Amino acid sequence: MILSASEYSEFQKLLHTKTGILLGDNKQYLVSSRLSAYLKENSLESFGDLLKVLARPGSNVLLQQVIDRMTTNETLWFRDGFPFSYLMSHIMPELKSKGQSRANIWCAACSSGQEPYSISIALEEAYSGAFRHKIPAQVDILATDISSRILKQAQRAEYQPLEITRGLSPERQKRFFEQSSTGSFLLKPELKKRVKYMTLNLMQLPYRSINRYDVIYCRNVLIYFSAELKIQVIKGMADCLKPGGYFFLGASESMPSSIPGFEMVRCNPGLVYRKK
Repeated sequence: MILSASEYSEFQKLLHTKTGILLGDNKQYLVSSRLSAYLKENSLESFGDLLKVLARPGSNVLLQQVIDRMTTNETLWFRDGFPFSYLMSHIMPELKSKGQSRANIWCAACSSGQEPYSISIALEEAYSGAFRHKIPAQVDILATDISSRILKQAQRAEYQPLEITRGLSPERQKRFFEQSSTGSFLLKPELKKRVKYMTLNLMQLPYRSINRYDVIYCRNVLIYFSAELKIQVIKGMADCLKPGGYFFLGASESMPSSIPGFEMVRCNPGLVYRKK
């Protein structure tokens, strides 16, 4: 379905206002490919009709459905490696040495669950080995995303063969998953129970419903935000981070110089930021 220049401009503004996502000026094809079928399903003749419906009061359900189709959910297990290895080798032992028996982790923009479940897998490996005395006895993981659809998928913790191979060794696949009669892979219940899910739009500042966290992962999502909004979101998350807490950005991202109160820590490889 064809998307006119004026319709695309209006949609750009709508998506940025509601989600923070900043679409480039040459992404009409992306919007058209992701939403054309949705328009037909809802008997809408054009993108103009969709924009009119979204402008009406009480259109939150429709807006959420559009957001679900527009948000990118590209992810894999143990992405970049160091955010998980450094968590277990340095951060968890540091918390335990301070006398903490419990730790809280927040995974923002968690997509279909690979990041929080990678953390849970790393913890399970630690608890079952000689390392278990060096980490807090309980670790709670909150996973949030703007897409209610992708969160439901994450909660099921069911993955197709192609998804399960992206970053997971055969040994981990065998140890932490059960294969269903249909060929999909189900994460074992003891790993699921550490993770709680909640729908959260990072635009909804301040994050009043969020607790104080020892570690925050906000990786590979702020690259879609404007520079100004990226700063606002990081400052909002910093308010949820305990003094001395750690903040992971994506491997290609960096902390804006205008944000005070963080020191850079080298993970060799990679970087993490510690709140002063």
